[in-house]
Amino acid sequence: MFRRREPVPFAFVAEADRFRSNVTPPPRESLSMTQITARSLVGLTVVAGLVGSLLFGMPALQPYKATGKAQQSEASQGR
Repeated sequence: MFRRREPVPFAFVAEADRFRSNVTPPPRESLSMTQITARSLVGLTVVAGLVGSLLFGMPALQPYKATGKAQQSEASQGR
């Protein structure tokens, strides 16, 4: 980074690009077995929902194929 030649009214603006914090964040807590199980069940439910919607939705996306025979109602059959 290049240094500015003109004076800056606020010193923290000029030094913002080189500031490094000396405070370390606290370590992450490990997940309990219950939390791992709950997250995996939620993920499994989402995946199962997507697969189910694909399975039930695919027939609706297929083009309509009419059969060779025309269906006749009982009234037109002359009984």
